Amino acid sequence: MRSKTGFFTRGDLTTEKNRIERGCWAERKTLDESHESSENIEVIESFVFSEGRLVSHNLELEALRLARADKGLILWIDMTAPTPEETKEVLESLFEFHPLAIEDCLTLSELPKIEDYDDYLYMIMHSVGLNAEKTLKISELNLFLGKEFLVTYHLEKIAGVSLLQERLIKGTALQARGADRLAHQVLDHVVDSYLPVVEALTGEMEDVEDKALAGGRSEDLSNRILKARRRLSILRQTLRPQREVISRLSRGESKLVRALMLPYFRDVQDALTRVDERLQGCNDRMMVAFDVYTNRSAHEANEGIKVLTALTAVTIPPVVLGSWYGMNIRAMPELDHPHAYLILIGVTLALMIGTGVWLKSKRWF
Repeated sequence: MRSKTGFFTRGDLTTEKNRIERGCWAERKTLDESHESSENIEVIESFVFSEGRLVSHNLELEALRLARADKGLILWIDMTAPTPEETKEVLESLFEFHPLAIEDCLTLSELPKIEDYDDYLYMIMHSVGLNAEKTLKISELNLFLGKEFLVTYHLEKIAGVSLLQERLIKGTALQARGADRLAHQVLDHVVDSYLPVVEALTGEMEDVEDKALAGGRSEDLSNRILKARRRLSILRQTLRPQREVISRLSRGESKLVRALMLPYFRDVQDALTRVDERLQGCNDRMMVAFDVYTNRSAHEANEGIKVLTALTAVTIPPVVLGSWYGMNIRAMPELDHPHAYLILIGVTLALMIGTGVWLKSKRWF
């Protein structure tokens, strides 16, 4: 019998082996109840499929060895931040992956990768998301794809992978009749994780675009625009190389990908292309918004300079007259005129008004 935690005990291995051979594993209802009652996320999740159906979930290592030896079963092991001991048991002892592949798996990489090791494919992909602070979060996903197994390794929880696991346990996902079909579902969910991020960036871009076109100085948009463009650039740099990885899978370069699965991988490639095109459109619109904002800011600055220049021009007549008659020279006959003061005021006002009218006709203010 299976334990409440969803794992098999050592004493049950013989019975479990017989159940594997007969193809009658634990019922789906028991699997669902075991999954729903678990409050903590498992560090290592394991799924065993027979004829496309999920027949067991979260086996112990000894049971996984038995399932690995059974050629009629498809095995998926998902490792989330495992300990070094668990990593060694699964990657080295259970599957005996190449040391270079294991080294690449344990080393963070900014670029996607696909490597053919004859019996299996090793891939590096990246999932994206937004954290609570609305900043971009990129998570590395390592995949080992064999003929009858799939091993995924990542240091952080990936929403797309978790969603696929929930659907598999609830029975709402497509039947996993091959490891390549299971890998397609994982990659498809990872690509789908780009869509919410693209939608969020599109919404932010439209908000910035509206404010840039509306004008006003209630908010400095330059920092928002630069941050948005930086996020777009990082996202595109992450996404574009992954298209080559999916392209190699869709071309059937590996014997581990069946011909019937090629259209499915091409569909994933098309989805990546559509996301990249949307990001390109967002980037172009953000560039236009940035140009509009900078031009509007420059225009408003020029308008302010024009007003200050006009005020300076209007004040030139009193400054000139005041400087002229402010000299300590007594030999100025007009100063002895009885109405010299009023005449000087009148001339000053006339010159100021005339200058203002002329500047107004030139639309300086």
